[in-house]
Amino acid sequence: MPVGGEPLVRRIIAWLHRHGVRDVVMNLHHRPATLTAVVGDGSDLGVAARYSWEGPRILGSAGGPRHALPIIASDDFLVVNGDTLTDVDLAAVVSQHESSHALVTLAVVPNRAYDRYGGVRLDDDHVVGFSRRGPEARGTWHFVGVQAVTAAVFASLPDNTPLSTIGGVYDSLLRTRPGSVRAFRCDARFWDVGTVSDYLETSRAFSSNGLETGRRTHVDPTARLHQCVLWDDVEVGADADLTECIATDHARVPAGARYERSILQQRGDELVVTRIES
Repeated sequence: MPVGGEPLVRRIIAWLHRHGVRDVVMNLHHRPATLTAVVGDGSDLGVAARYSWEGPRILGSAGGPRHALPIIASDDFLVVNGDTLTDVDLAAVVSQHESSHALVTLAVVPNRAYDRYGGVRLDDDHVVGFSRRGPEARGTWHFVGVQAVTAAVFASLPDNTPLSTIGGVYDSLLRTRPGSVRAFRCDARFWDVGTVSDYLETSRAFSSNGLETGRRTHVDPTARLHQCVLWDDVEVGADADLTECIATDHARVPAGARYERSILQQRGDELVVTRIES
C-alpha cells in the first residue's frame, strides 16, 4: 500500500535502516508476492531481508514471531508492526530493554484516542495490565507497534499455533513473572492505516502537495484533485473533480466525473465507486 508515493513496507524498512537495523525478517501471509516484489532481498534499502511464511493459518502476534525464530536466530530483537508508522527512538527503546533486563519492552505514548485504541496500564515503567478500548482505557498508554523482545518469550511456545501477545502470552508473563514486561514511555508520533480515513490522513501527512500519485499515472491538466491518493496505472480524464478520493491500481476516471470521499476501483470496464465513511 503506497503512503506518500512509497510502499508502506519500504517506508518502515527505510526508517529501521536509519536507526541502524541491517537485518529484517518479514512475516508474510496475505498476498505475499505484493510485499516480496517491492522489497526483494532488501539490498537497495541497505538491509538483508528474509521471509517467514505463516500459513495456511494466521498465527497471530505471538505465533508469528515463534514461527520465525529459526530465521531470526538472535536472543533479542525488535518486533515492528507492518501497518503503522512512528518516529520512536529505536536506540532508546533497545537501551532501556537491555539495561532493565526485561523480557518485553513496549513503546507507548499517552492514549489520547482511548475510544479507538486499547490501553497499556503502567506502574512507573512496569506493565501491570491491558485495557480494552473505550472508557476502560481512559488514562492508559497506547502501544505504537514497536517492541524489543527476548526470544525466550516465544521459544517455549508450540510452533504453527495461533497465539496472541497482548491478551495471551504477555498477560501470562504479568502473572508469572511480574516486572518482565516493561514500557518505554515517550511522546512519539504515530500514523495508522487501519481504516480508510486513517489511510487518507496518513497519506496527507507524508505528501508534500496533497496529491499522491503512483507509477505510470496520468492526470489530465484540466482535472481538479484535492487531497487524493492515486495508485499505479491510474488515468483521470479531462475536467474530472475529485476530493479526498483513493483511486486504486488501473482505475479509469472518466472525463467530467465528480467524486468526493470515495474509493474508485476498476473492475473490467466498470469503475466501482464506494463511499468513504467518516
